Amino acid sequence: MLLAITFISYAWQDIRVAVLSAAMLTGAVALGLLAQFLLFWFLQRFVRGERGSLSRLLLENTKTPARYILPLMALSAAVPFTPLPERATALIERTLNICLIAAVGWAFIVAIQVIASLLTFRYSMEVEDNLHARRVHTQTQVIRRIAIVMVIVVTLAAMLMTFPNARQLGTSIFASAGVAGLVVGMAARSTFAGIIAGLQVALTQPIRIDDSVVVEGEWGWIEEIETTYVVVRLWDLRRLIVPLTYFIERPFQNWTRTTAEIIGTVFFYVDYSLPVAPVREEFHRILKDTKLWNGRTATLQVTDFTERAMQLRAIMSANNASAAFDLRCLVRERLIAFLQQYYPGSLPTTRANVAAHDMELHPSQK
Repeated sequence: MLLAITFISYAWQDIRVAVLSAAMLTGAVALGLLAQFLLFWFLQRFVRGERGSLSRLLLENTKTPARYILPLMALSAAVPFTPLPERATALIERTLNICLIAAVGWAFIVAIQVIASLLTFRYSMEVEDNLHARRVHTQTQVIRRIAIVMVIVVTLAAMLMTFPNARQLGTSIFASAGVAGLVVGMAARSTFAGIIAGLQVALTQPIRIDDSVVVEGEWGWIEEIETTYVVVRLWDLRRLIVPLTYFIERPFQNWTRTTAEIIGTVFFYVDYSLPVAPVREEFHRILKDTKLWNGRTATLQVTDFTERAMQLRAIMSANNASAAFDLRCLVRERLIAFLQQYYPGSLPTTRANVAAHDMELHPSQK
């Protein structure tokens, strides 16, 4: 009987400790949620009317991480005062610290994404002259990815530092594994080179989003700039994947480096009998009848001749590379139709002179 009473007493004490601890922790969570609600309620009233601003977007998007951060902070503050065993208290505190570090890292990542989205939203790529917008989009996209990677690395490092064994392991590795570090560094050289190249691209901008480039003999547009590689959308919708270091170490053509405007060229060969003035007039009429021409450059000249034909070169300007390609095709088609209709004999011809010689016939052929 005495043994049963003792057992019930210890059990009741454990139950009381567990109930009291659960009540304290539940109260801490409730206080944290209440603090989160009051804080965001006050901030929403403070920034009311600033819809679309940076502060409003940060407030709306960081609300979810804050629902975890403030209760976790309240729990961390309440755990030392709970009547839990020392071993359980240490385990709970370590778990709460890890979760709190992860939640803070999550909040930083959300804030970075909000700032990047706001910057890219304010500079639209749909405008005709989008050079400044492409510059901002490129810098924002590259820096956003690098910043997120850095936040993830720092968050994981901070989580590992909560373990004493991890600290000792890190100290021993740094003290005695210099050769291994060199090996790992050499193995990760391409990764670090890609990250450094990303920073160089973001700062110096040899390429930007939607730039028209010629890479490895292929013409296309810069579609994506990732952390270690670039996606080039070719004219036939194929994708060319190029390492980011390529644009730092090797030459390539960027047709829209300073402006999206570009000059297109059309060559065609005609006979010497063709008058150039009517063709030049028709060329200018074709350009005036299309919206592909931006009205800045238009010239038709005789640039070369051979023993069989003369070469005409027509140059015209357009607002971007895509419009210039369509304009060149249009000018070729219209000029060929013009020559076929009004000067059908002006196409290149091959001239030959046949000299007639008197031939003495054989007596048997007379």
